[in-house]
Amino acid sequence: MKFSIRGFPLILSLILASVEFSYSQWVDISNVETKLERTEMGGPRMVITYDLNDPDISPNSPAYIFIRYSTDSGALWKPLPVSSVRGEGHGLVESPGKKRNIWWGIRETGGLASDRIKVRVRGIKMVRVPKGRFLMKSLPGGGYDETRREQRVSSLRLFYLAKHETTVSMYVDYLNEVGAEGAGWDERMSDPQRCGIVRAGESPNYTYAAGPGRENYPVTVVSWYDALAFLQWCGLTLPTEAQWEKAYRGGLYLDGDEIAKRPNPFPERTYPWGNEEPNAGDIHRCNHNSDEDGFPYVAPVCSFEEFKSPYGACDMAGNVGEWTLDWYSTSFHADLDGFRMIRGGSWRSIPEGVDAVTGATQLPLKGSGLVGFRALQRLSKDEGGL
Repeated sequence: MKFSIRGFPLILSLILASVEFSYSQWVDISNVETKLERTEMGGPRMVITYDLNDPDISPNSPAYIFIRYSTDSGALWKPLPVSSVRGEGHGLVESPGKKRNIWWGIRETGGLASDRIKVRVRGIKMVRVPKGRFLMKSLPGGGYDETRREQRVSSLRLFYLAKHETTVSMYVDYLNEVGAEGAGWDERMSDPQRCGIVRAGESPNYTYAAGPGRENYPVTVVSWYDALAFLQWCGLTLPTEAQWEKAYRGGLYLDGDEIAKRPNPFPERTYPWGNEEPNAGDIHRCNHNSDEDGFPYVAPVCSFEEFKSPYGACDMAGNVGEWTLDWYSTSFHADLDGFRMIRGGSWRSIPEGVDAVTGATQLPLKGSGLVGFRALQRLSKDEGGL
């Protein structure tokens, strides 16, 4: 039986989405399917389903899911208009399993003009940093309380931070979707010991690949603007210095001030794991300036997961420094772009240089083999955010 609504037959058209990437460090997602449905009252809609396979996804360690689509066989990709989507499978997802989204208004986005709609579903593992107070020892914009005596109590609302630094494979996926003309890539990225992204072809048809074994290493040689462009592609942003420091050392209560049942045993901790030096007792807790930690250069993300932050974030000490959203406070000169703040130290830092307060500065246009970045999910006020 067929019905007609404004000339459209009431039938179901099943379209299997072609997932063209299989890079590591995105959350494990499989069986992505799309189904175009025409309804009597609501107009056409797209049903998107997928399986979220990571068994460790939870409210304290959710996946941030974002969806991009193409109506022209993959020539141009766009973010799914979140305001038109209903379901449990986009944004912050707190449990594994089968997920389902309904995308309304697909005709208005050009979806019905194509015989085949391609959809890509990606996810980033996050950690939850609950609302509450914490002891901030650094001063935003490069300031530092050298006495470490003054306890500066600050308070932040709930936010979510990526569990690990953005990887080479994640950045390659981004470049292959948006970087055909060369934007976002630096030839120094091809160094197999520092980054390891290989570019082939000619503009405007460049393609990119991770060098052998480099997929799980943090991407480096990214400018501050490149980092923001990647995160905007995901629908995310960089952490501020305050957010970064709270995620590093934890709040006064690790379950947040509203619950306040888990006091932080080391609210002024020097390192994510506590106050022990990174190499105390011949135990290597992070990647710093010692070949004895097993990595003469940068290490794969979460290589030192046992020594993660109180909320579960890996590599906040050492490995690569991380861009933050903040400007260096003395760099506001008329008509000049200012330095940005970098936190966490790197594989070249001495043990004292990977602590909770030490920072560096760098011009935002400049990338470095010592610097990468991680994502932050900024929530609305209604969701408990800033």
